[in-house]
Amino acid sequence: MTRVGVIGHTGYSGAELVKILRHHPNVTPVLLDYRADGMERFQYSPQVLREEGLRVLFLATAAEVSIELAPAALDAGVRVIDLSGAFRLRTVENYERWYGAEHPRPDLLAEAAYGLPEFCRARIAAARLIANPGCYPTAANLALGPLLEEGLIDRAAGVVCDAKSGVSGAGKKPTAQTHFCEVTENLSAYAVLQHRHVPEVLLTSGLEESEFSFTAQLLPVHRGILETIYFRASRAVDRDGIAAVYRRRYQGEAFVRVYEDGRMPDLQGVAHTNYCDLGIQADPASRRVVVVAAIDNLVKGAAGQAIQNMNLVLGRPETEGLL
Repeated sequence: MTRVGVIGHTGYSGAELVKILRHHPNVTPVLLDYRADGMERFQYSPQVLREEGLRVLFLATAAEVSIELAPAALDAGVRVIDLSGAFRLRTVENYERWYGAEHPRPDLLAEAAYGLPEFCRARIAAARLIANPGCYPTAANLALGPLLEEGLIDRAAGVVCDAKSGVSGAGKKPTAQTHFCEVTENLSAYAVLQHRHVPEVLLTSGLEESEFSFTAQLLPVHRGILETIYFRASRAVDRDGIAAVYRRRYQGEAFVRVYEDGRMPDLQGVAHTNYCDLGIQADPASRRVVVVAAIDNLVKGAAGQAIQNMNLVLGRPETEGLL
């Protein structure tokens, strides 16, 4: 059994990660504590990490904590899969703009592989450091990527992504916006035109910021993401034509399911799974297209995708522990 460490196992994504790892047939999770209050902080030096015998370390921590902890693990020869946004954006300028903080390790920003297996598989398998994608960009890039590759989207007309998420996506630490009285029987938009997941969509898809409008909204449910994506096609195309593009691109992909009969995905259909479900509707005459993408934000949007990445790093079947 391969020993893999988890720091941040008390948060929503970390707890989901441990739950899945405990059912994985070939790994043993090792739970490691971290004190963020500055008192009695456990020092994960390279020597300590070597003594633990870890092959992989998951960081389900805040970005600033991941930036602090990742270098020691890498120095110990441990592969790191980070679930925060600490290493997703490639340049310090991009990180500072969207996260509002300086990044002390531009070398690791440049080195990290973006952990979306359906688009970055080869690089993930060889990487020391994997930046697990955000939940919103996972759904958006899986929906948009094949269509952009085929030139099916009229980029000049813009792409609109209306995204709704369960409250667990905001993390375990309570805020004035996420406590019960604010969320229940309510629906609210947040971080409009400033959401830090936007640059992940742009970096992976190749869209320009001026071509992509994204709004995140908070649903009064525990888990799940539903994104309704609107665009104009570059040529007259019907639902079957778009489904054929997805079918070719995702042939053999275990975790992308395409609805080809006009049905639309919902949160219940993906809850507690690592699937991304895609539904399509199109009007050839006006070239209007709507794609709906659904994922579980804690699984395909976080812990499940991290385990996909771990399987790639370890040379295991990608679906192991996830089906």
